[in-house]
Amino acid sequence: MRVALRLPATAGAGRAIAGVLVLLGLVAFLPAHAARADNPIIQTIYTADPAPLVHNGRVYLYTGHDEDGSTWFTMKEWRVWSSADMVNWTDHGSPLSLTTFSWAKSDAWAGQAIHRNGKFYWYVPTTNRATGQMAIGVAVSDSPTGPFKDALGRPLVENGEIDPTVFIDDDGQAYLYWGNPHLWYVKLNADMISYSGSATQIPLTAAGFGTRTGDANRPTLFEEGPWVYKRNGLYYLVFAAKCCSEFIAYSTAGSPTGPWTYRGTIMPTQGSSFTNHVGIVDYQGGSYFFYHNGALTGGGGFTRSVAVEKFTYGSGGTIPTINMTTSGAPQVGTLNPYVRQEAETIAWASGVETETSSEGGMNVGWIENGDYVKVKGVAFGAGARTFTARVAAASSGGRLELRLDGVDGAPAGTCTVPGTGGWQTWTTVSCSVTGATGTRDLYLKFTGGSGYLFNVDWWQFS
Repeated sequence: MRVALRLPATAGAGRAIAGVLVLLGLVAFLPAHAARADNPIIQTIYTADPAPLVHNGRVYLYTGHDEDGSTWFTMKEWRVWSSADMVNWTDHGSPLSLTTFSWAKSDAWAGQAIHRNGKFYWYVPTTNRATGQMAIGVAVSDSPTGPFKDALGRPLVENGEIDPTVFIDDDGQAYLYWGNPHLWYVKLNADMISYSGSATQIPLTAAGFGTRTGDANRPTLFEEGPWVYKRNGLYYLVFAAKCCSEFIAYSTAGSPTGPWTYRGTIMPTQGSSFTNHVGIVDYQGGSYFFYHNGALTGGGGFTRSVAVEKFTYGSGGTIPTINMTTSGAPQVGTLNPYVRQEAETIAWASGVETETSSEGGMNVGWIENGDYVKVKGVAFGAGARTFTARVAAASSGGRLELRLDGVDGAPAGTCTVPGTGGWQTWTTVSCSVTGATGTRDLYLKFTGGSGYLFNVDWWQFS
């Protein structure tokens, strides 16, 4: 269903920060004209609180969604994205929302998903309607992209604190950590939806989490957003530090329960969001640091956007200083244009948004004259001859121009999209292609008259 007016894109993820709304007026980190950079990695909505998961050769990214025009952490759903190359990200929509939990009232804030025993468990904080305080729920799915369902019909654990992170040690013991203003953990049972014993509070010592000055109630740097993992026998606890604005710091330990040793700053305070939130994974021989900022047009502390950087550990497993960039991570491999590609697989988008397609998955919509989608590192090889796309238009349609290496780059072909009688009434169009050889960045440029032109579900070259 179409809205009468196009809404600006937005982003999401939240946390309970009682404090100061300073920095809301700062200029966005990424200028609006820098539309061909690749960070932030999602541009169709505002996203926040990234939680990456590597599974079967892909990186799945679980995020929150800041509603457009938010002036608080207004979040109603969680979203999933995935990529095989770290630059072209496929939108899988929202397989989990507040309505999934019958007991939830509001606040779809920062969570994390993990895979075990053929199922995917997504731990999220939300406000319990019955108590009015934050609780941790768990949802389960047979697929990394959902749909997810409430595993318990009630909170898994509840003490008013937020930001769960989940970790399975080499011996099979799983741990759930969470907290703001304190830091807690429980030992999860093998079923991942129950735990043994009671919640244990981790001592927030200066040796373990650094020293904060100026706030007697928060003597250490730990603020929120813990991310726990193990690498080469060393346990890492990465977290949002201080407030406000936050920076990203980390501690390490020889066991999953500490004692922790503070190791310093990873990402200094920067960007135009006064919160930050981290997720770290290794993928295809590289290490990747996900975070959020307010870099998109209209972005800020309540309209955030997820970004990623590649990094290399130092000797002894130290994490270097990582700064925000507009270039992002380098591409891993290339994209194959000779198999069906979802239109919502995007390196950079301008103007468009996504929606659920009647034929399954998502489609690109809200397309107006001059909007475009960039797909990076497309391996055309000896050359493509034909382009085919699945399209729909309740209006008179328009043109889908194929451009190489820039939105106004070399033209490779143009498909005419007719009116089909509805935004979800699909047809297939094809056009001839010239000059598409080697590995190039592909721009799908949309042109036509006024108003919304058409939708695109998928495309493929031959």
